[in-house]
Order: sequence, then C-alpha cells, then structure tokens
Amino acid sequence: MSSLPVGSHALLLIEDVPEDVKLIMSALNKIVPPEQIQVAASGEEGLDYLFGRGAFAGRDTRYQPALVMLDLSLPRIDGLEVLRQIRAEAQTRVLPVVIVSASSQQKDIRTAAQLGANSFVRKSLDFVSLSETLTLLARYWLELNIPPPHPSLMSR
Repeated sequence: MSSLPVGSHALLLIEDVPEDVKLIMSALNKIVPPEQIQVAASGEEGLDYLFGRGAFAGRDTRYQPALVMLDLSLPRIDGLEVLRQIRAEAQTRVLPVVIVSASSQQKDIRTAAQLGANSFVRKSLDFVSLSETLTLLARYWLELNIPPPHPSLMSR
C-alpha cells in the first residue's frame, strides 16, 4: 500500500461497538496498518471525518479513504443515513462503501443496495470466518480495485 498524505487514512471504519472494532482491527492488521485506519464511533463522527467538520475541521477532504466500512446500527445517525449522505455529495459519491453488519434482514440489504452500497457483508460470530472475510474484502478494495479519478478530475 502506498504512503498516504498526512491526516488521511486508507480505511474509515464506522463502528460503535468497541469489541467489534477490536475484532475488525485485528482481522485487518494483515492488510492495513492500524495507523492507516480511522475509527469513527458514530455515524455523525464518520460524516464529520469525511466532510472535514467538527473534530475534523481543517482536514484536507481532497484525500478520502480508499474504503469505508460501515455498520448499520449506529448512535445519532444510523448507517443507512450515513450512506445516503455520502452518496449525496460529489466528493464522496463514488467512495467505496461496504456495509458490515450483524443484520441479515432483506429490507436492510435492499435499502443499502438502493442507496449505493458497494457491498453488504454480514458479521460472522465466528472470528476465523469474520477475519477471512474482512481480509479478502480489504485486499480487494485496497489492493486490487482501481478507484475512479478524484471527483475534481471526473468532469474533464
């Protein structure tokens, strides 16, 4: 993985359950160094990071993460609303967003797809299975996927 500009991260994890954060970080450590992962404990904090607001005011939002992993059950602003707001803004519209959720409700899966989620992955209760899934997921989005050009270059 290439070096990142100061203040930017390869991955934004929006997850409010500390135990899940710990498990996900452990699963991803083969692919992404911990210092390249920004964790947001609420939907509001995740949006603040992406849009350079609140505690992240002044962050250079030209540098967005290569991947957002988003839980659905979040305090303040739920995951589907976070996804809706991400897709509503030109600077984040094509940002890869993967839902990583304990939900397997068809309504959640359908709504996430309609809002533009790139993928929906169910959190497994089995750590080995979850670890393998997240490793494959991160490897695909961070190593194999070719991202679109920066939004400021897309109209050229």
